[in-house]
Amino acid sequence: MGENVDVRTFDRADRARYRAKVRRCLTVLADLLSDSRFDVGRPTTGLEIELNLIDDESRPAMRNAAVLAAVADPDFQTELGQFNLEINVAPLRLAGTGALEFEKKLRERLNAAESRARTVGARLVMIGILPTLRPEHLTSAALSANPRFELLNEQIFAARGEDLRIVINGVERLATTADTITPEAACTSAQFHLQVSPAQFADYWNAAQAIAGVQVALGANAPLLFGRELWRETRIPLFEQATDTRAVEIKAQGVRPRVWFGERWIASVFDLFDENVRYFPALLPICDPEDPADAITAGAVPQLAELRLHNGTIYRWNRPIYDVLEGRPQLRLENRVLPAGPTVVDTVANGAFFFGLVRALAESDRPLWSQMSFNAAEENFTTCARHGIDAPVFWPGLGYLPVTELVLRRLLPLAHHGLDRWGVNPHERDRLLGIIEQRCLTGRNGASWQVATLNRLEAADRLARPEALREVVRHYVDLMHSNRPAHEWPIP
Repeated sequence: MGENVDVRTFDRADRARYRAKVRRCLTVLADLLSDSRFDVGRPTTGLEIELNLIDDESRPAMRNAAVLAAVADPDFQTELGQFNLEINVAPLRLAGTGALEFEKKLRERLNAAESRARTVGARLVMIGILPTLRPEHLTSAALSANPRFELLNEQIFAARGEDLRIVINGVERLATTADTITPEAACTSAQFHLQVSPAQFADYWNAAQAIAGVQVALGANAPLLFGRELWRETRIPLFEQATDTRAVEIKAQGVRPRVWFGERWIASVFDLFDENVRYFPALLPICDPEDPADAITAGAVPQLAELRLHNGTIYRWNRPIYDVLEGRPQLRLENRVLPAGPTVVDTVANGAFFFGLVRALAESDRPLWSQMSFNAAEENFTTCARHGIDAPVFWPGLGYLPVTELVLRRLLPLAHHGLDRWGVNPHERDRLLGIIEQRCLTGRNGASWQVATLNRLEAADRLARPEALREVVRHYVDLMHSNRPAHEWPIP
């Protein structure tokens, strides 16, 4: 959720100072980008996973403070809802067996955290949306005790001037309202980070946008919300609506949403930061003492605190990140489209597919985005969120076809090539991409398993929907801990 902030109120002078400061940061960023100061030598990848907490009845457990105290690991952090946690995984290099070591370490840390969480009456679940969530779990009382979340809540609703209305038409229909941003807490994701040079950033971002729909289709794991079956990746429309600062009339004027796919291919990473500054007013206009231009003059690397804070309140599905590590500036592409889960091995396989495919496309002789309209990429994204692994997609040279056919015929060979370029061990490459292949051949991922299990429990066992949802979660958690990829999960 970004940088921590203190509780405070803002006046017009705060906003004027912040606007001037963030524009100053943008000017300094342009200078940095032209000055080749960025760390580009040995690029790394990283991962953040948002988790849900449940109790013994498979319902949300509002205990993240107690769980964090029990886990006592600084890489586990608070998230928006009291039933959420996040783990930040240290960066790694993909070469050799790096992915296997990453998988082992992640499992060890999550298993250790699970054991400690159980001492305070909670369990950890990696899933896009917890099926047992109810509207009564998403009130202001569910917000975590972090001033940033309270401030965001206040500022979003001050900008809107009215309650949130959430409407999702899927297999079933949901229409509800909320007077806080806590519905956003229902959306738990796995976010991949890829360090990219300034010169290559536009190609990697464009490639990531082009494949975002395919990623969502293969990884969908959020078909259920408030007892209803909606989209296969309901997290996408829910997140878009739960953080919307626009009243109905503002939407009608064409004002851009803060959860944003974008509207064009880019030529430079600067385009993204520039759009963020030009199109979006500040939610948290907090100024840092550092003058970035003075830092440059003194030979230091500027933190660009205002630009980073502002960037953290604009939720692009592929977001640019500016950071300073060990005294050197760094750019990262944050891929935010995927839900959490179902298992660690599924998550690592999703990462292998993304890292391999995005590299192959970014380094291709004829850029994909020169053959495909941006609107087509966005249409694929929405269609894949709605239909998941059964979605049809558009692809240049192939027209419309099932997403599984596209992956098997065209994209998996590209991902193989990209992982070879990263220097990934061939056995690890084949093991992880084999999971993606089997998903396509079986048509089974986390979302399809959840729906099939729910339908069987209701039809065969004649369980009422609330009890069936608890059983879905109970079976899901057991299978999650087996670390068997989701395409192998039986329908109980």
